[in-house]
Amino acid sequence: MEKQRKDGEVEAVPVVIGGMVLDIQATSSIPPHPRTTCPGQIYYVQGGVARNIAECMTKLGAQPFMISALGFDMPGKLLLEHWKSAGLRTEGIRKHKDIKTPTVCHILDVSGEVAAGVASVEAVEMFLTPEWIQQFKHTIHSAPLLMVDANLSPPALEVSCRLAAESNVPVWFEPVSIAKSKRIAPIVKYITFASPNEDELIAMANALSSQNLFRPIERNNCSTDTLFQMLKPAIWLLLEKGVKILVLTIGSDGVLLCTKGESISWRNCLEKTQQHGFSRQLFENMTSSYPSNLYCDSKVLERSPNFLAVHFPALPASVVRLTGAGDCLVGGMIASLSTGLDVMQSVAIGIAAAKASVEVDSNVPSQFSLPTITGDARIVYSTAKLLQHQSKL
Repeated sequence: MEKQRKDGEVEAVPVVIGGMVLDIQATSSIPPHPRTTCPGQIYYVQGGVARNIAECMTKLGAQPFMISALGFDMPGKLLLEHWKSAGLRTEGIRKHKDIKTPTVCHILDVSGEVAAGVASVEAVEMFLTPEWIQQFKHTIHSAPLLMVDANLSPPALEVSCRLAAESNVPVWFEPVSIAKSKRIAPIVKYITFASPNEDELIAMANALSSQNLFRPIERNNCSTDTLFQMLKPAIWLLLEKGVKILVLTIGSDGVLLCTKGESISWRNCLEKTQQHGFSRQLFENMTSSYPSNLYCDSKVLERSPNFLAVHFPALPASVVRLTGAGDCLVGGMIASLSTGLDVMQSVAIGIAAAKASVEVDSNVPSQFSLPTITGDARIVYSTAKLLQHQSKL
């Protein structure tokens, strides 16, 4: 099933493993009330954390290999046809008559935030088995990066990470939800990148500690510096347990990028990179005219003896819906890393991609504008702020 080049080698492309989901998104035009209906709009949207990330990567010029599972039902046919129409590969997508294609129903409030939702995604755990994933071991071995979402069962996560480790392939763990984020515990030693929000960070830290030491943060309109200080113990625990680079999303305040200061983490950390069309232009634009910024000076970062954290602000946006923002942030980052951009540049691209996603009805924009993405990324990069740069907490 694995695609090989003429020389017999398996093609080196990023691998994404996780759910493809049909999102039924209901947006109320007035504040919803319990026990009654309200006027609004209902949309069928191609979704799923892993699927969204892979589609975003594709539209930024990367060529990810998707490993997932779909049924022959209406949601499955809709998702597969959209995937094929985008010219994406389907060899890694398991299709079976017994699969009930994952479906999620979201109720969105007037601001575009999820007010409530119901998820039927059991098929990801039931049919994305270790045996199915094992079939694509050579593709994983050749990948510049492997992304797994926490919808996978613990055994599937374990075999995916182990296959990556056999060839020193960096692993990106996307927590998906508070409950599923805890699945990081048995595999944390394999994780290079993790991308939680604040609540998922707390859940992951508790799963990795001997007892529930951490409590959800009450923001109360606090500053980013204050929020960072409150989250720092949980951040540090994840880094101590093995996560190399933490990409912490903090909503409209942007992203906190944290590491224990290994200098290689801040340069291009992927041994294998590829550039195709859009991604080549993206790489050239970002490397040829990047603004100078004291906080993002690579020499400063490489001198960091231990703990380092940088805040990247979010961009102003005309919000339509927020459901795809986190996935496009991750997709933008992985696509950028896969072209050879460094982590700092990739965060900026990710935030620019996230901004584009919240301004459209779909989880992933139908296309990205190269001038807009690079222009927005330069703004984010140039306003990044160093929060901590020291040897001890």
